Amino acid sequence: MRRIPLLILALFTIHFCTAQTILNRIEKSGELRVGTSGTQPPFSMESTTGELMGYEIEIATRLAQEMGVKLTTVRIPFAELLPALEKGKVDIVFSNVTITTDRNMKIAFKGPHMISGKSILTKEITLRTVTNPQEINNSAIKIAVLQNSTSEIYAREKTPVAKITPVANYDLALEMIKTGEVDLLLADYAICAYSVLLNPNEGFYTLGSPLSIEPVGVAMPAGDPLFLNLVENYIMNLELSGYLKQLQDKWFTSGDWLDQVKK
Repeated sequence: MRRIPLLILALFTIHFCTAQTILNRIEKSGELRVGTSGTQPPFSMESTTGELMGYEIEIATRLAQEMGVKLTTVRIPFAELLPALEKGKVDIVFSNVTITTDRNMKIAFKGPHMISGKSILTKEITLRTVTNPQEINNSAIKIAVLQNSTSEIYAREKTPVAKITPVANYDLALEMIKTGEVDLLLADYAICAYSVLLNPNEGFYTLGSPLSIEPVGVAMPAGDPLFLNLVENYIMNLELSGYLKQLQDKWFTSGDWLDQVKK
């Protein structure tokens, strides 16, 4: 019986040490590995110099600075980001990831640090007045969506009759709209608005209001409460100081950075 308390203490110690292996690894290596697609403007995108830039890249950069470690961005296709996080290939994911119950059952989230929603990007005049997904739930409508994204889930649930084409990245979707292979891209409102700004001569159009409301957060591995708490407090401080609002104005309203984006 005397051994039971010691056994409980030993098990607690093992669990506590295991739970903090992520933050311990970051401190030991001096490196924060951030997973991002790099193809989701204005959250993350490639600059003319080949470096990553964007709303979440700036948040991640400041996080690494405050932790006193080097920021290493790991570019991974969106559909592979969360599996990479679960396998330990990255420490955290900043890539316009919507917080959903299904995802939250496997990984941890901090957020939201941005509220987005679904919208459409199109060149079709007849689609400019869409206010409800049922209006594009038509077998004659061809819709592009980012593969394994909440946009794909949304499209399959709300527009099951339409022809849905998953794509690896948004650049492919824009080309398909230009060539008429699809009628529209269904994506987050910020992506659609950015695409209109970046392509002023293509005749792109997006909706004035999103079709849905979705919270965007930071995806993190389960099992390290101290790391989760650190990021939670970091995001909260950004919000309370007003810095988060400044970043949102910079990346979602001004458009002053457009000439820095790789075309």
